[in-house]
Amino acid sequence: MINVREIWNARRGLEGNHFDLKPTGNWNEVCVIGDMASSVKFPTPALNQIFNSGGSHCPVTPGSLQLRGGSLFPVRYLAPISTGAKNDRSCTGSLRIGSFRRSNGQPSARLRRKTGDPKLKKAAVAKEFSGSLQPLSGTTSNVQDRRQEVPSEGSTVNDAISHEDRPGTGTFASVQDVQAGTVEQVLVIGGDAEPENIEQVLHVQAGSTGAGQKQVDETSRSTDTVTDVEEKKEVIVDEKSGDQLSWAEVESLLEEETSKERAVREEEEKRVQEEMRRSQILKLAVKHSYLKNKIFYYPNPALASEELEIYINRRITALIGQPKIFITGAFNEWRWKPFTTELTKTDLPGDPGDWWACKIHVPKEAYKVEFIFYDGHSIYENNDQTDFFIMVDAGMSKVEFEYFLLEEKAKEARRLKEDQAIKERIAAEERELAERKAGEEADRAQAKAVVNDEREMARSSLLKAVERVDGVWFIEPSKFGGGEFVTLFYNRASGPLSQSKEVWIHGGYNNWKDVVSVVEKLSFQNSNGGDWWAAKVKVPEKAYMLNWVFADGPPETARLYDNNDYRDFHGVVTNTLAEDAYWGQFEEESYEKLQKERQARREEAERKAVHIRKLKEEMKAKTMETFLQAQSHIFYTKPAEPVAGEDVTVYYNPSNTVLNGKPDVYMRGSFNRWTHFLGCFEPIKMVKAENGTHLEATVKISKDAYVMDFVFSERGDDRGGIYDNRNGLDYHVPVKGGLLSQPPLDIIHIAVEMAPIAKVGGLGDVVTSLSRAVQESGHNTEIILPKYDCLIYKYIQDLQEVQAFHFGGTKVRVWNGKVEGLTVHFLEPENGMFWAGCIYGRRDDGARFGFFCHSALEFLRQSGKHVDIIHCHDWSSAPVAWLFNEGYRLNNMHDARIVFSIHNLEFGAPLIGRAMANAHMATTVSPTYAAEVSGNGVIAPHLHKFHGIRNGIDPEIWDPYTDPCIPMAYTTESVTEGKRAAKEELRRRLGLRHDDRPMLGIITRLTAQKGIALIKHGIYRTLERGGQVVLLGSAPDPRVQNEFVNLSNQLNQSHGDMARLCLSYDEPLSHLIYAGSDFILIPSIFEPCGLTQLTAMRYGAIPVVRKTGGLNDTVFDVDHDQDRARAQGLAVNGFSFEAPDAAGLDYALNRAISAWYEARGWFQDLCKQVMEQDWTWNRPALDYIELYYGAKKKP
Repeated sequence: MINVREIWNARRGLEGNHFDLKPTGNWNEVCVIGDMASSVKFPTPALNQIFNSGGSHCPVTPGSLQLRGGSLFPVRYLAPISTGAKNDRSCTGSLRIGSFRRSNGQPSARLRRKTGDPKLKKAAVAKEFSGSLQPLSGTTSNVQDRRQEVPSEGSTVNDAISHEDRPGTGTFASVQDVQAGTVEQVLVIGGDAEPENIEQVLHVQAGSTGAGQKQVDETSRSTDTVTDVEEKKEVIVDEKSGDQLSWAEVESLLEEETSKERAVREEEEKRVQEEMRRSQILKLAVKHSYLKNKIFYYPNPALASEELEIYINRRITALIGQPKIFITGAFNEWRWKPFTTELTKTDLPGDPGDWWACKIHVPKEAYKVEFIFYDGHSIYENNDQTDFFIMVDAGMSKVEFEYFLLEEKAKEARRLKEDQAIKERIAAEERELAERKAGEEADRAQAKAVVNDEREMARSSLLKAVERVDGVWFIEPSKFGGGEFVTLFYNRASGPLSQSKEVWIHGGYNNWKDVVSVVEKLSFQNSNGGDWWAAKVKVPEKAYMLNWVFADGPPETARLYDNNDYRDFHGVVTNTLAEDAYWGQFEEESYEKLQKERQARREEAERKAVHIRKLKEEMKAKTMETFLQAQSHIFYTKPAEPVAGEDVTVYYNPSNTVLNGKPDVYMRGSFNRWTHFLGCFEPIKMVKAENGTHLEATVKISKDAYVMDFVFSERGDDRGGIYDNRNGLDYHVPVKGGLLSQPPLDIIHIAVEMAPIAKVGGLGDVVTSLSRAVQESGHNTEIILPKYDCLIYKYIQDLQEVQAFHFGGTKVRVWNGKVEGLTVHFLEPENGMFWAGCIYGRRDDGARFGFFCHSALEFLRQSGKHVDIIHCHDWSSAPVAWLFNEGYRLNNMHDARIVFSIHNLEFGAPLIGRAMANAHMATTVSPTYAAEVSGNGVIAPHLHKFHGIRNGIDPEIWDPYTDPCIPMAYTTESVTEGKRAAKEELRRRLGLRHDDRPMLGIITRLTAQKGIALIKHGIYRTLERGGQVVLLGSAPDPRVQNEFVNLSNQLNQSHGDMARLCLSYDEPLSHLIYAGSDFILIPSIFEPCGLTQLTAMRYGAIPVVRKTGGLNDTVFDVDHDQDRARAQGLAVNGFSFEAPDAAGLDYALNRAISAWYEARGWFQDLCKQVMEQDWTWNRPALDYIELYYGAKKKP
């Protein structure tokens, strides 16, 4: 018993041995195998044993080869016959040993019936053996034209005998012929398909020789190998003429005959097929004319990758009588390969209709074709506005096509991205070249300017220079040049050094170009005509003039000088370069120096840019990790970063949600913000996870996913029951490796402040920094701002007027520009509302900003811009919310949603309340502050859409590694050294004592909100503990400002070198205070968010804060908030207190100062730890983006 796979593989490996196993579909004959000589080699011992047992041949019972189950498994084999075989006359020439083959290794011989063509008799070789293939009666179905495999190196010559099966109409020996003994060799042919079940077992039974089988004469088989024959180079001979033929001639003859036969056969097949096609089409035309159908098609079903003929009966359509008809359509819901072509009138005999037809090629991706007809102008036949369609077989399924289309889009997106990257690289290179050229030109111009200045100074100085002054000084030799040694003589008795014990020269050259570059001590020479002293000095290489003074000692100890009555001494270098040559060389040196300085600045800027990019990437990665960890007590996944196309397990803890205590929990979800073309997957019942606290469920991620979306419910049916949808925001997890990228949102901020061009308070910082962070996350962010006449224009790039429109009785001019990489639209009404010299402070601020809000919406309407989110801020742009709903939502901005942010609840409460009612989502600047104000009357009715999201800081502005305002750049690795250098510089600048003690910094507006009484108490408490204090800030209230002026005077008297109060804002000094302070005190009575504590931690200063608002959300007490910090994915980072009184402040401040004194190593580690935390806009940007998507879901 031999496994079918083994025999099948044997066939593939035999090459020239002509052993072939093939399955058949409907054979009605038992296939037989002729005698096999022992020289035939099989690849396995088992096959050799079966087929070569008994020595020279293996008698096989006819019909013994069959498959289990009754289906036949035919075998073909061309067996040589012994000498004296008959029927040679019936062949097209004798088959000879050494049958030739093509140069590419494929066999050339094709055994065929006698055709009468004498040329074919030339296909013979010199050495012959008797016997031939006998064509007999009987046919075999499903026979394909298939070549034998090429004989391998070392096979016998007989192994190289090859043939091709004739097409299905050929005749072959039947079983009856074999049994009757009328054939002497048998060619058994099989089909071409693979076995349906390759693991079936083939039975081979050895037995007596069947009727009609002959014994094989072993001597008739050559044992020459293929290589041997090739080496002998035996020739081919024409049997009639005896002419020798080359292999190429024989090849050409056979190929010519083969091509002719094939062409005749193919032409006949085409003719038959065309007749059949026309007959079928005529029947269809008659049928559909009778049924009054507008169209039919052929073939049916339509097949992908094939031609499709579409027919339309013009007579019964809207196109009746039109001279021309066109078809236009596409595939797969009009999304793939659109086409348009003209139809022609058919010539069907006896056509009862008015049929017009065309052919289209159906692409392999098609599952459906949609189309309509028209006259080339305005008359259409579109099947009563439902379009025509035909379903396609053998193509892609709808789902397969969706994924295919996604892959195509992904390829196109990658191509566009690559093209864009190339364009940006080329543009960057061009910019760099332009900048280099501009830099070279600027440096050359500066070098020329330096030369001109120096030359002018040299000319005036040379007027003073002489070769000697009799009785005072002279030089030997009198003629000298740069690089030479000379002796300078000085008469000590001629000047103020007459009584000095020592005489020194402090010299330079070329108007003191390198300051003091020559220092030598003079020695006494003689008193001939005076008191002469001398020193040997080397003249600088490029000197044209020497400059010097005499002194009683070297530069570091000299007290008495002879400087020629403040004019210095000047001597001429006589042997110098020609003037033009000298100044030309001087210019080149100046230019090279400027170029080196420029290159150093460029390298430093690139180093800092690399640092910033790396820092941003690291912080973003850490923020995403923290973002996911922060909700792990409720929801997390394994893997934490799911991969498209793979499984992900979702873990959910209902005990911390509205589903607490529910017996069953179902997970519902989709992908890509609920927009996936497959829709939502079926609800999955979650099961208990191994960790015991969570439930789990596994789902396969779609390969085009970029985000997963989830909600949880208590039921699995359509009703669902109670849902946990994270307060309307749903649960989302980013997916990596998907075919698609998240499409960007189009976000417009409408605000009255923007840093740094129109900043009053924190609102301006938020608008700019939030917009940049969201834009860096891949979304489109723009800002609309009033064009104040007090804008700081130096921060605006490419400002230009782009359009104008009339609104509210005035012309509004629109300007575009770039600020901090953001596109800003400036609105300038010609009624002068914003030509006031200020942002706030006019009595009509409400009317001014109301007009601005209305004109901003009008600008969006008229511009036709696509907008997803309109984000407005505080009372000043609150009117946007209700103006949008009242007049603009039904215009081209119907897709837009309103997000409103409260930064300061102290002003404009009625406007804020109205905006809250009209906004789709609302925020304030921290979660704790949101809870603190939730009871406010303007907020309480809208808590379902009210969220707290903290602010962040800009890492490019606040970065101790790149900060130009501090003496030493530092990172987390060098924070101790960096802060020590900053502290020393801060003490030097403010006149404070230089010794080892803690430094408390206070940077604040001096208002009641900031805790004025607590600030004063903190100053004195720190001084009592031996620390130093620096305060930077001012008070808008003059009375408070005077209080701190008096306090400053008192401290100057009592603690002059321990405390300093700087009562006006100084931006560079604030950077130095953050870097030089060990602690930053923020004792606010209330604090919506606060940025001071975030900036302090960025510089490694430890915050000491009161637990309120954003301070509570960002500062975690080292002794009391470990669990709260861990829940946020953070570490403890400061000291805090709750009661707004002196005792509360002392509790936090004393612990901080004691830690500095008593645990310096731990404290320094804490400084490093807080620097590593990400308090930028990375995390708030993620929260805002989730909020924006939540707003998009709102009706």
